Amino acid sequence: MSKSVARPSVARTIGRIALGSALVFAGVSHLTFARKDFQAQVPDWVPIDDDTVVLGSGVAEIALGASLIFLPKHKQAVGNTAAVFFTAIFPGNLSQWLNERDAFGLDTDRKRFARLFFQPVLIAWAVWSTRDKR
Repeated sequence: MSKSVARPSVARTIGRIALGSALVFAGVSHLTFARKDFQAQVPDWVPIDDDTVVLGSGVAEIALGASLIFLPKHKQAVGNTAAVFFTAIFPGNLSQWLNERDAFGLDTDRKRFARLFFQPVLIAWAVWSTRDKR
């Protein structure tokens, strides 16, 4: 009797690659055209220059995204790391809402508040897309 090997579903693989691609795009945008918008999300209490935070998080997003795409053998560890990253940057989204900072077309309290609910979706996406089906 042979032991079956769990494999990811096609949907999970597509989800992992899509998330990785989105992270690479977001990371590149941190370093280029959306740099100013991302600075609006850095909480005032962070003791590092806003631009340095944005550049560092951009590099981290590129690395995470590329790892999701090109390191499928390590997908679970990378997925867990991405989930932790999405959790760690949540205070930036909260700060943007609480401080009423306009960026990314989020120019009302309602829009900034609604965006807060997308972060748990990203966390769940990172975990789900990097697990094998049972």
